Amino acid sequence: MTNEEALAKINGRLTFGMKPGLRRIKQLLEELGNPQKKLKFVHVAGTNGKGTTCALTASVLRQAGYTVGLYTSPYVEDFRERFQINGEMIPPEELAQEVELLSPIAEAHDAVGDTVTEFEFITALAFHWFARRQCDIVVLEVGLGGRFDATNAIDAPEAAVIASISLDHTAILGDTLDKIAFEKAGIVKPGGRLVLYPWQAEGIVEQLRGICEERGAELILPDTRYQVLEESLAGAVFQAGGETLRTPFLGEHQVRNAITARTALEVLRRRGWRIPDGAIREGFAKAFLPARMEVLATAPLCLLDGGHNPGCAAALRDALERFVPQRKVGIMGVMADKDSHEALRLLAPLFAEIITIAPDNPRALPAEELARTAGEFCPRVRPAQTCGEAVARAMKAMGPGDALIVCGSFYLAGEIRDQLKGKLANLQPDRLLQKM
Repeated sequence: MTNEEALAKINGRLTFGMKPGLRRIKQLLEELGNPQKKLKFVHVAGTNGKGTTCALTASVLRQAGYTVGLYTSPYVEDFRERFQINGEMIPPEELAQEVELLSPIAEAHDAVGDTVTEFEFITALAFHWFARRQCDIVVLEVGLGGRFDATNAIDAPEAAVIASISLDHTAILGDTLDKIAFEKAGIVKPGGRLVLYPWQAEGIVEQLRGICEERGAELILPDTRYQVLEESLAGAVFQAGGETLRTPFLGEHQVRNAITARTALEVLRRRGWRIPDGAIREGFAKAFLPARMEVLATAPLCLLDGGHNPGCAAALRDALERFVPQRKVGIMGVMADKDSHEALRLLAPLFAEIITIAPDNPRALPAEELARTAGEFCPRVRPAQTCGEAVARAMKAMGPGDALIVCGSFYLAGEIRDQLKGKLANLQPDRLLQKM
């Protein structure tokens, strides 16, 4: 089986949609020999901040000398980004091997009407690959919610982490913060340990405290005292718990995510994992995530952000207000099932001009419809039919010293990132940032 054939097999399962529940994934794993039981995990849920928390945690554990698996979503440019060991994506030939092994098992379920979804398939694939490659520990990001997410087929992890909770996926997880928090708390196992991002909306911490008490799980809340020493588009230097640390991720919320990750690492230390202070400093400084307020170039400034809900929009707005004083031109694209009106209310007034685009996805909001909504908040909005057209229009609209901000969806980020890098490299090859 080739890599292309493997990807076609995986993508073919998108037609089965989402079917929350753990029965199928547990059966699938049992038929694979329960690879998840050979692994140790840090299990991370939350609405915003999961990716950052996972990236920081995995980076530190790698610096500490461990073989570290990382399972995340969504990917930006390459599907294989979702499966990594020590920062390296699963090789194409190994992805093909895993799909070839797993496909007959999944197809036997399909044949009797018990269809295996795409996320169940790739979660089982990830567990099997991580176990085969003998990972010391896996940093495991929840796909959606927590309670019925396929990643929750694991036993109690070394540490469970819940990042910031806000409204998202309300049709599936519930239309209140209480309901969403309950779903995310599904990763808390009896007798386990939960590190909870403490800067939550009112009532969330107490709700999670009660759930932990019911399940006999330990609740660990990070110390909320910290001081930001330096901030720029390159990240932040902060002091917390007597340590001075640097994170390359932009925004005060990212400092808070880093403090949460630091607390999770302390829980691992208590459980016998050897994690030197130097590994924490180096791991935090070297962590990387594409399309999370990623600076693609500095002259002209180009910022790429895949955040796709109002919480992400608020964080981006804060960063733009504080660090991007120049005139801003935007390229925006969103999914139809996201709260684009609220995101535009927060962001669009900051822009002199916005070009809208529909990302290449069946769920994408049409560019014309997005433009109509954006027009309520920005004086000049135009739809584009392709990413190439959007980039060309944005460059034409920019004057000397202006900034280009591309945001709204990871689907858009993945589709446009290479085009932007190429265009910007041609404009200012010596100014393009090296870490790409």
